Amino acid sequence: MTSSGFELGSLRDATVLVTGANSGIGLAAARAMAAAGARVVLAVRDAGRGERAAAAIDGECEVRPLDLADLASVRALAGDWTGPLDVLVNNAGVMAVPQATTKDGFELQLGTNHLGHFALTNLLLPHVTRRVVTISSTAHKLGRIDLEDLNWERRRYDRWRAYGQSKLANLLFSLELQHRLAQAGSGVLSVAAHPGYAATNLQSHTGSLVQGLLMRVANALVAQSDEQGAWPTLYAATQDLPGNAFVGPEGLQEMRGRPTLVGRTRRALDEEMARALWERSEELTGVGFGLTA
Repeated sequence: MTSSGFELGSLRDATVLVTGANSGIGLAAARAMAAAGARVVLAVRDAGRGERAAAAIDGECEVRPLDLADLASVRALAGDWTGPLDVLVNNAGVMAVPQATTKDGFELQLGTNHLGHFALTNLLLPHVTRRVVTISSTAHKLGRIDLEDLNWERRRYDRWRAYGQSKLANLLFSLELQHRLAQAGSGVLSVAAHPGYAATNLQSHTGSLVQGLLMRVANALVAQSDEQGAWPTLYAATQDLPGNAFVGPEGLQEMRGRPTLVGRTRRALDEEMARALWERSEELTGVGFGLTA
């Protein structure tokens, strides 16, 4: 038994793709899975940073370009994929950034955190053999899904509410994906995880000096390491879990600690909203469910 509370076990001959794996939790998870024998693909926006990250990983890994804020980039990665993909980890994200849009005109946080991963997952799904892990956050509790204004074109933009919406969307996506996989008779599992509070560079792009200062102080005093923050991801990717499981730290307010199954808000369990969000996401991305019954 390790300090994480579970054994990762062997991932020999497994192929794992981790988005946003050039730093933080994604890199820590990729490093651990490579050490366990997996072939790990770092899907990253900055190829140079990805290559530097790969050079520091002890194990088999490669770097592939992926910009989740550009559906053309998502399609390019998926179109070039051959062979099985045992585990897909939808890890990359942006948090509480100033208002901006993706190359396809989506609000940046929803477009990157949810729609990019929605498209990537469905395009890669014919290759996936074991599970899809989607990283959410306790900030999903702040979220409300407004299907008529997902991209904040009518409402006054609020960076934290927009982030909460994107993280709630992650959980609703994971829920509906599991439903569709089961309906298609697939043995692939859809699960979700959140890292708690980990010290990563995710907190460094808010564009606010005050919020940036507060987060730096919190990182120094409260946050766990990125290796500890990766524990829920690793647990969700490798342990025996039911479909639609949600994994997070066991400690106070789920901020840190060993990984365990955790709860979520009623909004994150709303099956009707999950279906409606899926349908709207299909309309926005032009990508449908990746498997047929």
